[in-house]
Amino acid sequence: MKLRWGSRVFDFFNYAILGLIGLSTLLPFLYVILVSFTDPVEYQTSPIVIFPKHWSLASYEFILSTRTFLNSLSVSAILAIVGTACSLILTSGLAYTLSRKKFRLKRVFMIGILFTMLFNPGMIPNYLLVKELGLVNTIWSLILPVLSSAWYVILMKSFYQEIPEELEESAKMDGCTDIGVFFRIMLPVSVTALVAFGLFFAVAYWNTYFNAVLYINKDTLRPMQVVLQVLLIQASTQVGDPSVAQMLQSDQMLPPETIKMSAVVVASLPIIIVYPFLQKYFAKGMMVGSVKG
Repeated sequence: MKLRWGSRVFDFFNYAILGLIGLSTLLPFLYVILVSFTDPVEYQTSPIVIFPKHWSLASYEFILSTRTFLNSLSVSAILAIVGTACSLILTSGLAYTLSRKKFRLKRVFMIGILFTMLFNPGMIPNYLLVKELGLVNTIWSLILPVLSSAWYVILMKSFYQEIPEELEESAKMDGCTDIGVFFRIMLPVSVTALVAFGLFFAVAYWNTYFNAVLYINKDTLRPMQVVLQVLLIQASTQVGDPSVAQMLQSDQMLPPETIKMSAVVVASLPIIIVYPFLQKYFAKGMMVGSVKG
């Protein structure tokens, strides 16, 4: 009885503390949503909004009708789709090759991959490389430098090593080439791992910011995170990029804060919508490369 009572007390405090931590992380995002839906007149009279009395979609209508924001939204969508597809193909292909025992240069490639985990050339050499390749002010400057990760390759390699080699041998007996085995057998078998890593890649591409600041000078190629950052700075200081100034000036005289909150919600919404559909694959894919007893 004492153990049961102590266990109940521990569970109570454990759930209470975890609930408070979860609530503290949820409240800021909830506040952002409430402010984004607050009527502009109400917000101007009362900047601190606990729960709006009058709801309005004026801020969402404004940012979704602004060419600058819509263009940045399309750039981020292209980055997330094209970049994720290219990253998955490269990562899974390289991991599958390294997982095969017959590949003689496996050790050389693994040393090179591990070397990239320990040593980073730095910002300036990366910029010079991208510049010499003619990728500055192109969408590929945001994809190719971060196309894969050594850690993801190692995890995927461990996953492919767990697949029985008899599956590959039987496919080759039926006439499949190495490329055919990879696309027809290995990729369908590794859907769980691909979805998990695809979510990681998609979130990284969707949140692209630093590389865009380094390599992109054209307003039409700026991803959404850069536009949001400029929007936040310009709304606070009233100085900044002229291409974003129109988002803070409208006939309706919308408060800059409601526009900022609406932009943050729109930027976060796609990932929030996609995650529930991929959650079951994501939970399974988190065990990729783990040691099984």
